[in-house]
Amino acid sequence: MSKTNQYSKIGIRPIIDGRLGGVRESLEDTTMNMAKNVAKFFMEELRYPDGSPVECIISDSCIGGVKEAADCAQKFKRENVGVSLSVTPCWCYGTETMDMDPLIPKAIWGFNGTERPGAVYLAATLAGHNQKGLPSFGIYGRDVQEMGDENIPKDVQNKLLGFAKAGLAVSLMREKSYLAIGTVSMGIAGSEIQSDFFQSYLGMRNEFVDSSEVMRRIKHGIYDKEEFQKALTWTKENCAEGKDFNKEDKQRSREQKDKDWEFVVKMTLIIRDLMEGNPKLAKMGYGEEALGHNAIVSGFQGQRQWTDFLPNGDFSEAILNSSFDWNGIRKPYIVATENDSLNGISMLFNHLLTNTAQIFADVRTYWSPEAVVEVTGWKPEGEAKNGFIHLINSGSATLDGTGRQTSKGKPAMKPFWEISEEEKKDCLDVTTWYPANVGYFRGGGYSSNFLTNGGMPVTMCRLNLTKGLGPTLQIAEGWTINLPEKVYTILDERTDRTWPTTWFVPNVTGEGAFTDVYSVMNNWGSNHGAISYGHIGHDLITLAAMLRIPVNMHNVDDSKIFRPTAWNSFGMDREGSDYRACENYGPIYGKR
Repeated sequence: MSKTNQYSKIGIRPIIDGRLGGVRESLEDTTMNMAKNVAKFFMEELRYPDGSPVECIISDSCIGGVKEAADCAQKFKRENVGVSLSVTPCWCYGTETMDMDPLIPKAIWGFNGTERPGAVYLAATLAGHNQKGLPSFGIYGRDVQEMGDENIPKDVQNKLLGFAKAGLAVSLMREKSYLAIGTVSMGIAGSEIQSDFFQSYLGMRNEFVDSSEVMRRIKHGIYDKEEFQKALTWTKENCAEGKDFNKEDKQRSREQKDKDWEFVVKMTLIIRDLMEGNPKLAKMGYGEEALGHNAIVSGFQGQRQWTDFLPNGDFSEAILNSSFDWNGIRKPYIVATENDSLNGISMLFNHLLTNTAQIFADVRTYWSPEAVVEVTGWKPEGEAKNGFIHLINSGSATLDGTGRQTSKGKPAMKPFWEISEEEKKDCLDVTTWYPANVGYFRGGGYSSNFLTNGGMPVTMCRLNLTKGLGPTLQIAEGWTINLPEKVYTILDERTDRTWPTTWFVPNVTGEGAFTDVYSVMNNWGSNHGAISYGHIGHDLITLAAMLRIPVNMHNVDDSKIFRPTAWNSFGMDREGSDYRACENYGPIYGKR
């Protein structure tokens, strides 16, 4: 598939004063250059998930009236534009030039200059958007610039990037699928797929296959045999098997363990093929299977109907969620454990904003300083002094989550195109694959175990559904931390030593859900969380506003919050106005 068809583009609309006879002519070059400079900025700063630069489409002419606005709209449709930015250094005719497409996220940058009132156009046209029910983001620089100044101020850059990243995320989800492999896992509400939510709020389809489809493909050999041999060899060379901690009478034989390795590698190939298809299957005579399900995210039920008699999905989920496998360093897939679609979408939000792999984890335990002292004899200090949260789940977390990649000399999780072969090897080397705990997984399999490096800025988020309200998003920025090795061992072995661990300390504010670390744990909306590298809470808030999903919990500084200007009409309390605005506008793809 060509990139042109795969990824939507950013459309830039240069808006101009339409009065010919001297006024418009004097502004043509300045206005078009403003659009070209923004396009250059976006193409230098933003990438698609495959690592290629974002593409921008500029209107064929400056837009001074409704005819040129209509011509631009037609061009944007032809060119698969999914995000719309209007720019102007001057006064123009608001409702005659504005973008009227209700499905495309839109913003206006009104140049802060004194020669021509770009800010007046900005205010007038934003009022038009608000009056017509077409929310738009307003971008206005803090400092006055000279007419013709082609520099983009830092504060404007930040808003342009925040808007564009969130807008691209909206467009990249649209018309894609969430693929559920299996159904509800252990009564987890997030794996009860709510198709109306996906359709109305995300513009996505839901695709469903029974778990038996994985078994059918294994039994009938519906996978690339050559790639399987390559994958199995790579796995044996790079995925170190650990000690079997099961009771001796419960342990599987060496022969069975070897067969389990073959099985889980085949599962990995098959889940990937189910998501995106594989042209090699067509050459084998499986044309339908070769197509896949156009899935940008998937979930594997696993427990319990599958794992009670077959190897678990930990290896498949962990490898697919990572930025590398037997084919080298590549874009991570997004696969939710236990078919928790809401955490899968939370991971997808994070991934589309950062292009990085995501950690799927249980938000399992809050360890107070007092409890740590009682259990280990060690008094928490430094970042851990007020307690911490243990993020751990069966070994399905991305191996990028080891924190063995680096940025500016510090632990990081990076877009795949920035990851070196040495960093890939380090992530694999510190990961051990233990035979699965047969108390949980009667059918065997392998679970990854690693300890996340401390010192990484991370953001944990979770999408929740509440009857009568709809979706809400919660966000917690914080840091991964290190604990003394003895303390880590004691605490880790109280749960399951075969699973990966991340110690997390959220940034606390002393108020509300962020009064302290305990309050964050106590206010978390579900048993799972999606953890992304970087403090991206402000970008998540922008994305949520575009999707009309209110944010019920966050610790992002007010100065970083960027929502459509219409939100200002719904009250002075910013979070209350968010709820009221989202309720007023409803989901962008249809009323619930």
